[in-house]
Amino acid sequence: EQHEMLTAELEGASNRLTSEFFNYWSQDQNLRVQFSLQRALPGDPPPFNEGWVIRTRIQDPRREYSTTFDERSAGFVWFFSFLVWFSQIRRQYGEHLVVLLDDPGLSLHARGQADLLRYIEERLAPSYQVMLTTHSPFMIDASKLYRARTVEKVAADTTAGQPQPSEAALGTKVGDEVLSSDPDTLFPLQAALAYEISQPLFVGEHSLLVEGPSEILYFQWFKRKLASLGRTTLDDQWVVTPCGGIDKIAAFLSLFTPNKLHIAVVTSTLSGGKALGLDPRGSGLLRQGHVLTMDDYARQGDAGIEDVIGRGAYLSLVQQAYGLSPEQMNTLGKPGKDPGPLVKEMEQLFTTLPQQGPKFERYRPAEFLIQQSMEFDLPDFGRALDGFEALFRDLNAMLY
Repeated sequence: EQHEMLTAELEGASNRLTSEFFNYWSQDQNLRVQFSLQRALPGDPPPFNEGWVIRTRIQDPRREYSTTFDERSAGFVWFFSFLVWFSQIRRQYGEHLVVLLDDPGLSLHARGQADLLRYIEERLAPSYQVMLTTHSPFMIDASKLYRARTVEKVAADTTAGQPQPSEAALGTKVGDEVLSSDPDTLFPLQAALAYEISQPLFVGEHSLLVEGPSEILYFQWFKRKLASLGRTTLDDQWVVTPCGGIDKIAAFLSLFTPNKLHIAVVTSTLSGGKALGLDPRGSGLLRQGHVLTMDDYARQGDAGIEDVIGRGAYLSLVQQAYGLSPEQMNTLGKPGKDPGPLVKEMEQLFTTLPQQGPKFERYRPAEFLIQQSMEFDLPDFGRALDGFEALFRDLNAMLY
């Protein structure tokens, strides 16, 4: 009867801890904690070789096996031990506590640190004053930086090689200056902010990577223009994100893929990228056929998004965006048999302008276009509409 009572109590404790622990531990939700009461084995190290011993095992129902508690990862052991320890402390002292916590360090994976921060926020902070020291950006809530305090050693000020006593005596300083000038002190805060800022990139299930902001503006304007004409346009499910060039695509793919997003890439012709070993077509992080290049829609070999618009339309767009005269535009000759990218042609044109004249930027014509209404027209605009419609049609086909 006593054995049954102890077994029932252990099962109840197992269920409570499993529920509490996996409400916050997000890395593996399919485990269960199991306590058992067993006689000690003579060969075990003292004091576990005498009397009765409570043993902890972690069950994985999916794989139908269990492991000892010590065989789990260091992060799992740390997080579980902390929850059990604090549960006992809370039972012993109630709410008469000030909680001082040190950084878990490398014991916890970044997601585990976020889980711990959430546990502190939801279970500890409402009842206790909590102070936590950390050098990890994942233990900083970027939305509540006003709660952060910097800790730094103030170096002694020297004048003619002599330290000033008032400065030398400061030593380690705790302050609320989150914009401290010390780079080592700021680094975790900067990393936390950078991580927070990057999260909106992952809001869409279907993410479309393009090279820069110019592509986004062209996509948005031609999307609206084609829709106004009742033609095929880009599906709203696509979230267009700039990645800063073909050399940045691999880094973006590494960031996006763990979030289980559907990704496509639209980039300029890959000849330069291939020479650098940067062809995303060979990335195992992309589905087959999910890399589109502008040359397929510009009718020429070496192309950017401006070449999809077409030479006549783009020259007129540049002229209007910069307010150039017909005489200035006439310095451009006719394209050769194998025309190069229009951007390079524009860069060459602007070197012939007076020194006080504007410098060519890819973004400026795109910015000018996005400000125009749907009635705006350019020479040979039908070619541009056909090119973008074909591009959008191919992208939409990837959704189904």
